[in-house]
Amino acid sequence: MVLAVLADGPWGRSQGPTSPQAGGPAIDPKPLTNPTTGLPNPEVPLSSQSDLDAAVLAAQSAFPAWSRTPLTTRRALLTRYATLLETHKQSLVALLTQEQGKPLSQAQIEVEMAITWTRTIPTLELPVTTIEDTPDRQIIQRYVPIGVCGAIVPWNFPVLLAVGKIVPALVTGNTILVKPSPFTPYCALKLGELAAQVFPPGVVQVLSGGEELGPWMTAHPGILKISFTGSSVTGRKVMEGCARGLKRVTLELGGNDAAIVCGDVDVDAAVQKIGIIAFLCSSQICMTIKRLYVHERIYDEFRDKLVAFVRNLPVGDGTQPATFFGPVQNRMQFDKATDLLAATQAAGLRTLAAGEVPADLDQGFFIPPTLVDNPPEASRVVQEEPFAPILPLLKWSDEADVIARANASDYALSASVWSRDLGRARRIVDQLQAGSVWVNSHFDVAPHVPFGGHKASGMGTEWGVHGLVGWCNSQTLWLKSQL
Repeated sequence: MVLAVLADGPWGRSQGPTSPQAGGPAIDPKPLTNPTTGLPNPEVPLSSQSDLDAAVLAAQSAFPAWSRTPLTTRRALLTRYATLLETHKQSLVALLTQEQGKPLSQAQIEVEMAITWTRTIPTLELPVTTIEDTPDRQIIQRYVPIGVCGAIVPWNFPVLLAVGKIVPALVTGNTILVKPSPFTPYCALKLGELAAQVFPPGVVQVLSGGEELGPWMTAHPGILKISFTGSSVTGRKVMEGCARGLKRVTLELGGNDAAIVCGDVDVDAAVQKIGIIAFLCSSQICMTIKRLYVHERIYDEFRDKLVAFVRNLPVGDGTQPATFFGPVQNRMQFDKATDLLAATQAAGLRTLAAGEVPADLDQGFFIPPTLVDNPPEASRVVQEEPFAPILPLLKWSDEADVIARANASDYALSASVWSRDLGRARRIVDQLQAGSVWVNSHFDVAPHVPFGGHKASGMGTEWGVHGLVGWCNSQTLWLKSQL
């Protein structure tokens, strides 16, 4: 069973989902909202518990043949899928902007990354280790598919993060059920529709649904692994649900990522890079910069130049070519962000407006880009993950102190250090607690490189060879030459 949405028309003519057959999935009565305009998007099918049961049964039926399909064939089919995504790239880009709100230019980058991930991940090789090899016996460790897997995908990168779970699951021989966020179901449904043109029935299925669908999946005895990307709060619930059935689980959760800017940087160059990285996708990225520690020697200059730089990044409708800041994706996130801004201002902290929302977009979920000038470490804007274009700048002078402040968080997803002195940068970065760390960069990702967090930011990794292993069970072979 694959629920499908049509998105092949030109921008503005994307159609809603196919009408369900009698006894099929119900139509979601809750209106989904275009976050830019506040106007309703098309209705979508709403999966029931019986739909999930049917999908699991189809995936179980498909698994034996798919897991025995030669790796060369699975790779070839994924190459066909990448070509199909390429063919539908522009319709996916338009649909992504319509449902998620990110500007077309950033939506295009996401879709292109998804195509690259689809082409690259299948080229990776799972390790096969010969532990012992004697005339009497051979002992080999290898990795085998788990079975029916579930993918729970968030609303900030609904294309890349769906593909980033589908592709490694399939190339390692699993079948997969994909649950998109109820806020952004359209692109995932299109990915499922396209997958149905390439893979055997039951191998890839996409089910749209409400908040109850995720718990149904984690509780379902026929689903043997869950890969979840989302908040740490929900991640704990997913892990609890998976524990009851001893499911395999990968959790990619929230972050409150620190960037440490040393006093020797080229301020102009650092401002331009950090100004883009920190505010991509209106800062709705788990591993983008959330806390910016700037050395006191350059703090004032850096702050003023960053404000000026960000003010030149246009806020508006993502369908307009120049737009950099779109809306936050949904009302819930909008309310959280406005509450955080109100609390920041009520605490008497200095906020610096770095952008204005056009008056004609007052019905959209727009948060004006805002910098917070050297707030206390204990303030909410420092301790919480805003997931909106709200960035605290903090002064530092002592290296040991700033390392301790950067590490003083339950989150440990990613971090970066910016300096001309690579020896110093390496000394600092080696002491940071995070799953990914960069020097003079931030938010670099690649399909062949593992990605995951420490502490409350997650468990396990996605992508790379280590990510492939997460879609497998280890199996040890004992091969004796004689009885």
